[in-house]
Amino acid sequence: MKLHALHHLYQQRLSRSTRPFKARGANVDRCTHCMVVRRLCICEEKVTHRTHAAFLLVMYDDEVLKPSNTGRLIADSVEETYAFIWSRTEPNKEMLALVNDPKWQPYIVFPAQYAELERVRTEPVSEKGKRPLFILIDGTWQEAKKIFRKSPWMHNFPVLSIQAESLSRYGVREASGESQLATAEVAAKVLALNGDKLAAESLDAWFDVFREHYLTGKKQRQLPVPGALDTYREVVKRQINKH
Repeated sequence: MKLHALHHLYQQRLSRSTRPFKARGANVDRCTHCMVVRRLCICEEKVTHRTHAAFLLVMYDDEVLKPSNTGRLIADSVEETYAFIWSRTEPNKEMLALVNDPKWQPYIVFPAQYAELERVRTEPVSEKGKRPLFILIDGTWQEAKKIFRKSPWMHNFPVLSIQAESLSRYGVREASGESQLATAEVAAKVLALNGDKLAAESLDAWFDVFREHYLTGKKQRQLPVPGALDTYREVVKRQINKH
């Protein structure tokens, strides 16, 4: 299996831990790549897409270690996904080089009410010769607001605001206040808005696969038949047939 940015970041973050990370469910025997209970591993099912857009995940310190994190689903589905741990005082130099590369048009994906009106966009429009780089802040809602406020390098980029038409399907973590959608759900909506509709449909279905397998393992149940994986396979099959 080909490793992606989130896998590498997970190993980097784990290597500098001074003590074991004890999130809820830390003692469960999980696949270290998909973070699902090992008997329900979904790694061999994932399909990665080339898209016009790319994603940059800016993650709060221990977010990448949490098995419930959905940012890795974006990297599973979108070939050009980058990920870095956030630092207020020493932002990663490679990350800064990425967002300042003239081939990209960066957008911060965040609710409009937290940005100046002139920065807010409802759809991505890139200059000729540039590709959208969607920057997603990944953490709890309080952590995300902190990152947005205290990252000067973000302050000149347009803010793409995504409207949640319904509540999150997640159910793995409790939603808090305004933060209704999981990171992967937001990314799927962003892809659709950008015209990467096949990748959007695939990521949306992959999110359901992860959610179902994660909760099935957590509650020590059996997978439903038919289930989310059957739907995902049908989505992938239709996309293959289109080509």
